[in-house]
Amino acid sequence: MSGPNTDYDPVEVTPLKSEEVDAARDAALAAIAAATDLDALKQVRIEHTGDRSPLALANREIGALPPQARKEAGQRIGQARGAVNQALAARQTLLDVEHEERMLVEETVDVTLPTDRIPAGARHPITTASEMIADIFVAMGWEVAEGPVIEAEWLNFDALNLGPDHPARTMQDTFWTDPPEDHTVLRTHTSPVQARTMLTREPPIYVVCPGRVFRTDEYDATHSPVFHQVEGLVVDEGISMAHLKGTLDHFASAMFGEGITTRFRPSYFPFTEPSAEVDLTCFVCRGSGVVTVGDVSGTEHQTPCRTCRGEGWIEWGGCGIVNPRVLTACGVDSGRFSGFAFGMGIDRTLMFRHGIDDLRVFFEGDLRFTTAFGSEI
Repeated sequence: MSGPNTDYDPVEVTPLKSEEVDAARDAALAAIAAATDLDALKQVRIEHTGDRSPLALANREIGALPPQARKEAGQRIGQARGAVNQALAARQTLLDVEHEERMLVEETVDVTLPTDRIPAGARHPITTASEMIADIFVAMGWEVAEGPVIEAEWLNFDALNLGPDHPARTMQDTFWTDPPEDHTVLRTHTSPVQARTMLTREPPIYVVCPGRVFRTDEYDATHSPVFHQVEGLVVDEGISMAHLKGTLDHFASAMFGEGITTRFRPSYFPFTEPSAEVDLTCFVCRGSGVVTVGDVSGTEHQTPCRTCRGEGWIEWGGCGIVNPRVLTACGVDSGRFSGFAFGMGIDRTLMFRHGIDDLRVFFEGDLRFTTAFGSEI
């Protein structure tokens, strides 16, 4: 800041010269008139009325004048600053009106149109698949049976011909509850539901049992300590493996498409005799073991199917004729009645059906995965 003058000579302070003040005022008014929107006007306000603006700096120089000159200089600066402030206010009002009118045009919402403010929900694919499987069997005249997930040891093992020394009873496969003397477990399969059904109903029995089961497996891409099974049970007079084969063929075609059938491979299960592993016709190569693919040049050639590893079949589950010991343990006359049972994983079926290669996606709660299925599978 300049020092005070000892003589009355206001022109010695350059920013206070009349022509300098008029030039600063005119520059501010021109900038205000040129501002086309509120953001531009805000910048003009900072440049021409802020602390570092020419008129603000000139106002500070008034103190450098002798007392006789301050009044005249103050009036000159005050009039210039007043003119600028009035122009700013007028331009602000005009631009506010233009901004509101533009918003009404650009941001108009047609309230008569249908809205989608709430995103569409989705059901978990395992739930949907379980209900779809149940519907397939209900359409055949079967019933859906359910049971508790905390099950009595006798129903989970003994009633199903799994003796006291069977390895499935150990801690390697089974979650046992405390205290041990209660003899209860987290069910390792849905077969106890079949036992409960035979204990409480008279044949003929046609039931399907979907549900959660528990085993002490490691959690990885193909195993989980919690997974889902569907089991079926038929007890009636004259039941044979032919009835079992026809039922599973129908189930396979309903889940994977027309033309998909099953085959049996001899196996062993304590609760069925004879027993078999169920293989499914590969729904990708349709049992041929090869698929046709094209390379970058567009030439087509055949290559082994990756889904079934060129075998034409995919392992699906287990089945067999109900062991007479199981029928007797559950109060069914094994001399008069026979039956069949089968079981396969719902999770595994879904993985086959939709090309999912990691079991963990079913249990991690990612809405992006669930939403992709919607309300149907």
